[in-house]
Amino acid sequence: MPGITVDGVVAEEVPSGVNSSPQNENLPAPKSTAASTMAASMQSETLEMHVEGSGAGEPSIEQLYNNVCEMESSSEGGSPSRESFGSDGEESRIDSELRHLVAGEMEAMKVIEEEEENGSVANVVPPAPAENGTQVKEQSSNSSKKSKKASKSQLESDASVGPNGKASTEEGESEVSKPASRVGRRRKSNANPQNGTEDAGLDNPDLGPFLLKHARDLIASENPRRALKYALRATKSFEKCAGGKPSLNLVMSLHVVAAIYCNLGKYEEAVPVLHRSLEIPVIEEGQEHALAKFSGCMQLGDTYGMLGQTALSLQWYASGLEIQKQTLGEQDPRVGETCRYLAEAHVQALQLDEAQRLCQIALDIHREHGETASLEETADRRLMGLICDTKGDHEAALEHLVMASMAMVANGQETGVASVDCSIGDIYLSLGRYDEAVFAYQKALTVFKTSKGENHATVASVFVRLADLYNKTGKLRESKSYCENALKIYQKPIPGTSLEEIATGLTDVSAIYETMNEHEQALKLLQKALKMYNNSAGQQSTIAGIEAQMGVLHYILGNYGESYDSFKSAIAKLRTCGEKKSAFFGIALNQMGLACVQRYSINEAAELFEEARTVLEQEYGPHHPDTLGVYSNLAGTYDAMGRLDEAIEILEYVVGMREEKLGTANPDVDDEKRRLGELLKEAGRVRSRKAKSLENLLETNPYTATKRNAVAA
Repeated sequence: MPGITVDGVVAEEVPSGVNSSPQNENLPAPKSTAASTMAASMQSETLEMHVEGSGAGEPSIEQLYNNVCEMESSSEGGSPSRESFGSDGEESRIDSELRHLVAGEMEAMKVIEEEEENGSVANVVPPAPAENGTQVKEQSSNSSKKSKKASKSQLESDASVGPNGKASTEEGESEVSKPASRVGRRRKSNANPQNGTEDAGLDNPDLGPFLLKHARDLIASENPRRALKYALRATKSFEKCAGGKPSLNLVMSLHVVAAIYCNLGKYEEAVPVLHRSLEIPVIEEGQEHALAKFSGCMQLGDTYGMLGQTALSLQWYASGLEIQKQTLGEQDPRVGETCRYLAEAHVQALQLDEAQRLCQIALDIHREHGETASLEETADRRLMGLICDTKGDHEAALEHLVMASMAMVANGQETGVASVDCSIGDIYLSLGRYDEAVFAYQKALTVFKTSKGENHATVASVFVRLADLYNKTGKLRESKSYCENALKIYQKPIPGTSLEEIATGLTDVSAIYETMNEHEQALKLLQKALKMYNNSAGQQSTIAGIEAQMGVLHYILGNYGESYDSFKSAIAKLRTCGEKKSAFFGIALNQMGLACVQRYSINEAAELFEEARTVLEQEYGPHHPDTLGVYSNLAGTYDAMGRLDEAIEILEYVVGMREEKLGTANPDVDDEKRRLGELLKEAGRVRSRKAKSLENLLETNPYTATKRNAVAA
């Protein structure tokens, strides 16, 4: 599922389907929730009010703190008061509130730095640069010089942290552990013996916004581990200042903490943080509380999506949508955006009917409130086109995409038009209109080469589409040529190309090679794609799909042990992701059962076939060809186990259904009838048929029944 964006904090990783196809690229990947759009302004305004509202010309916190240190050290020595930095020439006087604010904020930063130095090696991270590029003005007192020397040496030692997370022991490291000034020594000695320095200054209402802003700056500088420390401490400050009352600042801080956890790949740790954030807002207290709760629901849905728990993800999305409807009204344009976002999530979960319903709601809202051919309506139509195409309604899909393309041309979105052309080409390919599909693909290819460059991954995706088209039309030389062109780009990607995009492309090319019966080449590409995902927590469903396909290829190549291992790993991931009831899960169980048969693990094969039968009966029904195939495999397994009566009963049902659906002359029916005959002969029985009376046969013949009714009249 979706990446997570909360007030500038981005954790991007889109769950994709089990079997990726080139057309999936045109589904807008959820990169940020609608919650981020609405909550961002509230959060940023809060921070700006507390942190940046003091005026652009005021000195920085570090400058003020160094001045405080200098003033205290000079007063201890009996020296007269002097002008402070930025005091406009008046006699130096630092009131208690300023001293409390500056010392409290800097003390919190010192505590975090000391925790990093004395804590575990895994938490050692480089510090962030000084805010806004400001530098502390050099002071004349010895205490300020010592403070600067310690800060400089700390920067040098932190900058020497190696890629393995271990800090190297350089010359400046010993100085960092020394107190920066007499104030630092006195602060440590006067700390609360029960709470230590951890809770120092947390009751300062200005401390939380300061720390949270610093955490956001660290995220922007790609230092999420250090940002997490500041965000956690800001959360403690907000919680202490709230005094048990609902605090939107605390909710905002929890959202940022959860987003940083997701950025670090710690999705399980983000879940309880988000659940806690949902307990704080009180919807009855106003719109801001309601939207804060909506934001938490959407972010929690994103996080569950990254964990592969699709059902929970959709559940929290639905809860967020209901809160937003109650707060803003059902026809608000922002509700339309959320409906489209939920529709995308349902598409990825292959719940196409619900996706179409939500997308239609979004389209109706945007057509009513927006201008003709607005960007919102265009996005709705692109998604609706994909949904209709996936459901097999190609004509309706083509209509939506053509209208979207016309709107994007009017708005001057050439690159977007090229993406729509790719989708239109996919529909022409599904309709068998190959010449029109080639024209659409070539048109998109020209635009992508011009706008993105000839070695861009988007160009490679069009090559894959053309390779698939020529493969289906029997032009294998052209198909293989386009596959090779795509692989050249994927093997040497340009900077900025995501590994997920490359892995998806390799998977698509592998599928084409598999249809060409080049199974070894297809297997190599899948292995490369699997390494790129690196067992990512947010891509377990996609990884399971790749492993299952590898299991199929190993089975075809006769590597039954490797096939069994691949299927076992894939099924374990699918169970964890909550996809135990999907049709794909049932098919994977059936394939693993076949691998067990080849390894002579008959009992395990029977268990797998029985579970696959239960899943496919629920998803497809007892008459579906895939379900009948599992029945046939289970009958053969029962026969090998000596359970002859059960095997005969299942096989009689399979033969009867195949005769009804395919006809008695079908080769598949003949094969099943031969197997059934052998089992009956071995058991000394004959095939039992349900006899029908002549009365029933006549009643089921519409021609005979109509003729008889006419005579009676």
